[in-house]
This record gives sequence, C-alpha cells and structure tokens, in this order.
Amino acid sequence: MNDIQTNGRNWLRAVVIGLAVAILTAIIMVILLKVGVSPFPKPPSLAFAETILGRALPLPVGLLFHTVYVTFWSVVFVRFFPQRNLKTALALAGALWLVILAVFFPIIGWGFAGLHVSPKLIPASFLPHLLFGLFLWGLDTYLPRKGNKAA
Repeated sequence: MNDIQTNGRNWLRAVVIGLAVAILTAIIMVILLKVGVSPFPKPPSLAFAETILGRALPLPVGLLFHTVYVTFWSVVFVRFFPQRNLKTALALAGALWLVILAVFFPIIGWGFAGLHVSPKLIPASFLPHLLFGLFLWGLDTYLPRKGNKAA
C-alpha cells in the first residue's frame, strides 16, 4: 500500500480532489440554472434526493448528494485507476454520463435520457460530466503530491 500512497494516491488527497471537483462543478451548474440557461427542471442531484427521500427538499440537500457522488467517483479514480490521465478521466466521465442517461434519469422520472422532459437534457447532462473529467484530471495532475517535487 505504500507504493500507492507515494504516487499521490493517499486518501486525504483523493478526498480533497473529489471535494474540489464537486464544488467547481456545482458552482458552474447552479449558476447556469439560476440564469435560466440550463434546461433541467431542477438539479438532477436534488431530484434524486427528493425521489429517494420521497419529499420536496431544499437545494443544499441536493448539493450534498452531488458532493457525495462526485467525491466517491473522484476517490475511485485517484486511488484505484491504474492509469490516471486525461483519457481515463474522460472515459470515466463518459461512462458516468451514460449511466445518468440510462439509469439515473429514469429513476427520477425524467425518462430514458431525460426525454420525458426534453431532448436538451442529453447535451446539457454531458457538460457537467465533461467538466468532471477535466477538473478531475487537472487537479490530479497538478495538485502537488506528497513527497514529490513536481506533480
């Protein structure tokens, strides 16, 4: 386990990267929602929280669900992916995007790929996943690793 930790794969670094990715993506998506650019009826993480808990909830609860989800997948990437580069970060982001279209949207009542709401949800849901992959790769690449002089 020491060899993993000396290559920037320690738990603290992974969680910090996950929290940073979650915060950055949430800020962008909430701004787009508030200015009316986003076609989502509400943030998907809030819709999921409301579906799971069976009642209307405030936005901070949805942001908490978003933070847990994004941090989890970021930790998986940083800790366990054998290759951590732009290609694998974007592949993870792409896989998660397909899951949101095929599994997550139907669970929250928006239909396959969000088509019960609007076909615009397909590209609109791609943007946060693309940002996730880019931020994840960027932070993992450029956030200093303990014991290394350069990232």
